[in-house]
Amino acid sequence: MWPELTVPPIYSPIPPAIHPSHAAIDAQTTAWAEAVGIGSSELRNRLVQHDIGTFAARVLPEGRAAVVGILADFVLWLFGVDDGYCEEGELGRQPGQLMAALLRLLRVAQNPEVPMLLDDPLARGLRDLQRRISEHGTVGQAALWVHALREYFSTVVWEAEHRRAGTVPDLNDYTLMRLYDGATTVVLPLLEMGHGYELQPAERDQKSVRAAVEMASFIITWDNDLFSHHKESRGTGYYLNAVRVLEHEYQLSPGQAIDMAISQRDRVMRLFLRLRERMLPAASPQLGQYLTSLATFIRGAQDWGISSVRYTTPDDPAGLPTAFRETPTDRSDKPVDIPVISWWWDLDLVRPDPPLAQDTQAGSPPSTPEGAKARRRRKDSSRVLSCPSGT
Repeated sequence: MWPELTVPPIYSPIPPAIHPSHAAIDAQTTAWAEAVGIGSSELRNRLVQHDIGTFAARVLPEGRAAVVGILADFVLWLFGVDDGYCEEGELGRQPGQLMAALLRLLRVAQNPEVPMLLDDPLARGLRDLQRRISEHGTVGQAALWVHALREYFSTVVWEAEHRRAGTVPDLNDYTLMRLYDGATTVVLPLLEMGHGYELQPAERDQKSVRAAVEMASFIITWDNDLFSHHKESRGTGYYLNAVRVLEHEYQLSPGQAIDMAISQRDRVMRLFLRLRERMLPAASPQLGQYLTSLATFIRGAQDWGISSVRYTTPDDPAGLPTAFRETPTDRSDKPVDIPVISWWWDLDLVRPDPPLAQDTQAGSPPSTPEGAKARRRRKDSSRVLSCPSGT
């Protein structure tokens, strides 16, 4: 008999939101999954019950409906890979064969015209996704998406090796891999596409922006590990998540591991909010929207995680919260003791990156409250600097 564990309400000061067309998007994703033939009929029938379109609608509550639909279809496709190939299929315990299968899919994403995997449903879905991403995004964003897909594929193969051996990685390695195998980075280009802008490399590659992205990924994946622990621990096969890794690392009970995971994600959430608040005043409108979208991504994943039947498992109800708390359980500003992410706290001690000049060739920036404030501040600053000496 498994112990009954309850995940208490977790800290989330980010307000919820959802796209007004969420019901239609969810229905369209169900139709897409059936038309493409994602996974076995049994797996597909499960996936279309998970409100994945609603998840996408929470991530991009004000995004272009066509891109929200792409995101929904893509997330369902990812579950087709993760559940069908990795968790439930034979390839999930054969890292070499899994890598070969995933690299074939990657070639389809890179060059959809290649004459291979023509009868494979996952390849068929990937070709359609690539076509739509190219239609609604830029060449650079499509390339970022393929690059992130490569990172995701690499880390699920790493997990497959642990599944084959039945081993539990150490916390530092698990944290690093979770930043990618949680499939958060493959969503990032769609955050830009959803609002019709392209973040310039000089902004995207700033250390503070990279840190904010990694913090968002950590929060989303740690939360997911908390919400999915009940479902995964009840399964008959190998499972790997933060709760199990913390149990193994520190010789904790499952309940103690849940408490530690919550403490860790609370510290990261507080740091993310502080960093974001510092960055917004000097951010371009595009970067301001990007930082806002990272926050809605976090909250959207949380709202979906406590409500989707994927994790609530009504036949064996999970002890998940039905709401969130406004205050953290851990108010410490000390770095989480995980070397691969402890550098994030160094940014608490330095000044934010300076604003960048606007690239007029990048298209009109989105109108956001943060961007408007930044433009007003820059305008006011220019008035001061232009005053004659001695006035």
